[in-house]
Amino acid sequence: MNMDQSKLKFVVAGLLLAMLMASMDNTIVVTAMGTIVGDLKGLDSFVWVISAYMVAEMAGMPIFGKLSDMYGRKIFFLMGMILFLLGSILCGISTNITELSIFRAMQGVGGGALIPIAFTIVFDIFPPEKRGKMGGIFGAVFGLSSIFGPLLGAFITDNLSWHWVFYINLPLGIIGFILVALFYKESSKHQKQKIDWFGAITLVGAVVCLMFALELGGKKYEWSSTEIISLFIGFIILFLAFIVIETKAKEPIISFKMFKNRLYAGSTLVGMFYGATFMAATTYIPIFIQGVHGGSATNSGLLLLPMMLSSTISAQAGGFLATKMSYRNVMFLSAIITIVGVCLLGTLGPETSRFLITIYMIIVGLGVGFSFSVLGMAAIHSFGVEQRGQASSTSNFMRSIGMTVGVSIYGTIQNNEFSDLLKESLKKLSTSMGNHYKTGIKVDPNGLLTEQTRKMMPPEILHRIIDALSTSIVHTFLWSLCPAVLAFVFIFIMGKERLVAHQTQPSGMMKETASTMKEEV
Repeated sequence: MNMDQSKLKFVVAGLLLAMLMASMDNTIVVTAMGTIVGDLKGLDSFVWVISAYMVAEMAGMPIFGKLSDMYGRKIFFLMGMILFLLGSILCGISTNITELSIFRAMQGVGGGALIPIAFTIVFDIFPPEKRGKMGGIFGAVFGLSSIFGPLLGAFITDNLSWHWVFYINLPLGIIGFILVALFYKESSKHQKQKIDWFGAITLVGAVVCLMFALELGGKKYEWSSTEIISLFIGFIILFLAFIVIETKAKEPIISFKMFKNRLYAGSTLVGMFYGATFMAATTYIPIFIQGVHGGSATNSGLLLLPMMLSSTISAQAGGFLATKMSYRNVMFLSAIITIVGVCLLGTLGPETSRFLITIYMIIVGLGVGFSFSVLGMAAIHSFGVEQRGQASSTSNFMRSIGMTVGVSIYGTIQNNEFSDLLKESLKKLSTSMGNHYKTGIKVDPNGLLTEQTRKMMPPEILHRIIDALSTSIVHTFLWSLCPAVLAFVFIFIMGKERLVAHQTQPSGMMKETASTMKEEV
């Protein structure tokens, strides 16, 4: 695609702002979550604020990806921006967890268009010799968002109100919208395709059934109750229906033909398991710091800073290394570092120093950061311009599935174990205190996340709540080793391809050749 270089800079700036906004939205909410939960009293269902965004984003990705291949990237990118900004405004005026979760879903629909289409536009407008550099820059945005998100979210929460963590999206989004709307001129060459609506409905329905079953099981309903069993049955039926539909659909929402390509299949599956692993760290480290060590949202946000800075560095390094060695070898290095970091998180406790926690987070960030740039480039590597939208969106879609299901499973594990440990511990305390406490001690664990309420708790009760919370979160970290190990296994599928730059191609021109899929010997 020919594009004036001065306009190209503005387009890249607009895309970077949009990706920064969409990717920052999860991290900025995570660090404010302790305060949000303390205000809205939703410790038992706070994961829905995160998962609602992910489910909606996941549903939108493959649909917007195909629509962008059919009718152009620009219109659906701008449409996603509008939905995201509208959702941000509504999130800011939410008065309870239910409202916040619903409006987060609206944000997620918009986010489902922004990230995959932005990454696809980059591959459309840049020649092969520049894609490694640009892939590293755009991948690093995820790391940068993880730096600014926690700090900005913590600062706003402590000094203004958590409602403003959503309003901050408005200036970034409006500027990004204007830049892309004015300066991005795309080719009119598109390919007509059919949207696999039945595939989208059955897959999203299956994931929603699974999430509700995991979230409500053992809390609102017994695991053996009709409601929970029905949800699991619904998940199985809808998932099987999805498989059947995809094998017969003319233009499936997830093309099994694409998975015949080793690089695409491996990178997509690795991304799915990486998403599940990373969610454990980003979701529960701030809760651990605020609940176990005590302090404000700013403290937990500052503690995340080293992890996010290290992920930014490795994302940039990943884009560079992908031109020097195979995608697979870069991801082997990434997986080893990630697994070591997660194992170290599994050793945390109330007595663990802030210094050690910081070191562990740096290691996790270094490991996961490579995936931000490398997996995105690997997913698009083998496809031409007419399939890149679908390839990019499906890859991000699968990563979102890993994140969505992961956060639901982790939420179930952590919440159930925390409740059981707390009940058992307080029951023993009640017995040891004698007749005055025969009716049992009742406490509100939401207060553990606010400094004022924490100071008012009796020391013996506070100590037991902290122990229960610490143990439940650490066990959740250990469970996140399962997807980390699975990611390592699927890296073997990726093959030996690497990003090959050809300096002889005209700068700024798209030119697909078989040589760009050259295998590393």
